[in-house]
Amino acid sequence: NSEAYDRFIAPHLDPVSRHYWERRNWRGRRRISVFDRNFYQTGLLGLFIAMGHRVGKLFGVDPAGIMKAENIGEQRRFFNEELAPVFDRKLLRWATSRKASLFGLGIPPAQYDSLITSGDGSMASVLKARLEKLACDFPLKNNYFAWQAFARRYPEPGEAALPAYLEQGNYKVIRANIDRVAVHHANLIKFLAAKDAGTVDRFVLLDAQDWMTDDLLNALWTEITRTASVGARVIFRTAAEPSLLPGRVSNSLLDQWTYESDASREFSAKDRSAIYGGFHLYVKRAS
Repeated sequence: NSEAYDRFIAPHLDPVSRHYWERRNWRGRRRISVFDRNFYQTGLLGLFIAMGHRVGKLFGVDPAGIMKAENIGEQRRFFNEELAPVFDRKLLRWATSRKASLFGLGIPPAQYDSLITSGDGSMASVLKARLEKLACDFPLKNNYFAWQAFARRYPEPGEAALPAYLEQGNYKVIRANIDRVAVHHANLIKFLAAKDAGTVDRFVLLDAQDWMTDDLLNALWTEITRTASVGARVIFRTAAEPSLLPGRVSNSLLDQWTYESDASREFSAKDRSAIYGGFHLYVKRAS
């Protein structure tokens, strides 16, 4: 992969980006060389997952053992007998009560406070429930999120499902349509402010709203509402189960949208990542 970088990517990079990927660490390895090994064991999330495996082994459990399960019943048995008891350990309950403990999952303090509302008041119970969904609700062969968490890698081709953009069969389609993609490093509110009214039909907000202030949420939804076409769809995730918009975004804005509650519950149940509490869909109404 680093050789492919040198041949196909490096000549087209700006100096700052090229310096980042070619900078050497204390071992003398260029940063790009992480793609020659297991990229999914690097970075903040990769290190957090590694720490989770070490904690499990500290309590006598190897989380990777679930990969031997051949069906959901065996996955459930492994969770109940091996993984679930770990969350009752006092040391783990104490550690996860610290907000900094979840920084490796990309969960800042504001989102931690939101996440903990979906349990019994302890973060250990929330994490146990989310891990149970990851381990038990979907066959391992269909859930590449579980592979990343338990096997610490993505499956080999033919071994199990991959994300659609990594499937070999989709490569030609992606390559043929790459000119339809435009990348902008920008504040979304300012980006939308430069667009004409009614010209956007899809918005994907991920979970960024979880740590926005009320003022920011209203500024964002002001621009979303202005630029949205009739029937436009907005999707996003939240750490807690309910949508965070009611009571925070003004009624004059939300009244222009329909919250698809049934579809949102259905999509939440289908969310294989299992990290989030809710998946939400809003549709722009006709004026």
